[in-house]
Amino acid sequence: QLQLVESGGGLAQPGGSLRLSCVASALDDYLIGWFRQAPGKEREAVSCTKANGNAVIYADSVRGRFYVSRVNAENTVHLQMDRLKPEDTAIYYCAATDNTYCSAFASDFTTWGQGTQVTVSS
Repeated sequence: QLQLVESGGGLAQPGGSLRLSCVASALDDYLIGWFRQAPGKEREAVSCTKANGNAVIYADSVRGRFYVSRVNAENTVHLQMDRLKPEDTAIYYCAATDNTYCSAFASDFTTWGQGTQVTVSS
């Protein structure tokens, strides 16, 4: 059974950077999504990465600041977050789907990691 483990969260200052990692027990051809959920808000799609490494950034607020990379040989997908803002504070989750198309809908993803907290504050 596929398992996902996120890491790399923590406290960052505004303008700083963090790199999150999502390690899968076996990445195979799964599409990997990054989602985030801030307190009192709905879960928001951040990105989706295909098996070939092509990624879609869904959240307009992070476009140009967040970048996704996939290293299939290491069963890992990274989310590089630059120029962080306080509004990026959230729990970040990675999720997997065996669909052939990327999606911004959490319901399309069947396996989820436990999440990693990102806090942006001075």
